[in-house]
Amino acid sequence: MTDKQRNAPARPKTRHSSGVTHVNEPHHDNFTVVGNHLAQHPEMSLVAIGLALHIQSLPEGTPIGIKALAAKFPEGEIRIAAALRELEEHGYLARPRERLQSGQMTTRTISYNKPRLAVAAAAPAVPEPAAPPKAPAPPGKATELLAGLRAHDSRLLLTERDVHRLAPAVSEWLERGVPSTAVVRILTTGLPKDPIKHPAAFLHHRLTAQLPPHLPSSAPAPVRERPCPLQTCDGCDRAFRAPHPGRCRDCRTSSVAVA
Repeated sequence: MTDKQRNAPARPKTRHSSGVTHVNEPHHDNFTVVGNHLAQHPEMSLVAIGLALHIQSLPEGTPIGIKALAAKFPEGEIRIAAALRELEEHGYLARPRERLQSGQMTTRTISYNKPRLAVAAAAPAVPEPAAPPKAPAPPGKATELLAGLRAHDSRLLLTERDVHRLAPAVSEWLERGVPSTAVVRILTTGLPKDPIKHPAAFLHHRLTAQLPPHLPSSAPAPVRERPCPLQTCDGCDRAFRAPHPGRCRDCRTSSVAVA
């Protein structure tokens, strides 16, 4: 009995009478670092959190389509598809459609271990200087324009947060009299051939660097001089225009001739 008690593993020390107790040992190989913003996400389901952890642990280039994942796990295609949509909504996954050189369309999967939403939540809030109120653009015009850019080029796929962050810059263009079609043309033409790693930053640069000036205010209409009032000629009782009462031109001419 003495030998068995001496070789028994020590119970973990804890200061709590209930709840979880952690027994942590360091990993030296074959492990994945996962942020608490994912492991303790307050809005995503456990299926989505577990699927994100699995995807982040896979080697680069591993296929993670719905059918490939359903072949590995018992959840089935419907629950896996719903979990993938959750990861897209919260910025942990992006699946842009791209056109290959052969003309065929393919879906590229991008996994983010620290999406912009988590980065923004962790960053300290910086107060912005107050700005004078601006007339709002037509409802939904700027957000619809930004959300539709991916139809022109899949590299311009934006998250919902990016759309709302860039919307004021687009509204500024619209308020300066630039048609929405012209804004789309400026944002989608002349794109680089290389992959656009940060489409939101790329579009923000174009919106700020190429912002046109305000339309010039219309010139005031020229002041038209009012005609002289009508006067009654003292010599012939005819009406004529003059600043002061007196004789018309004919009567004045006749008076000069008689004199």
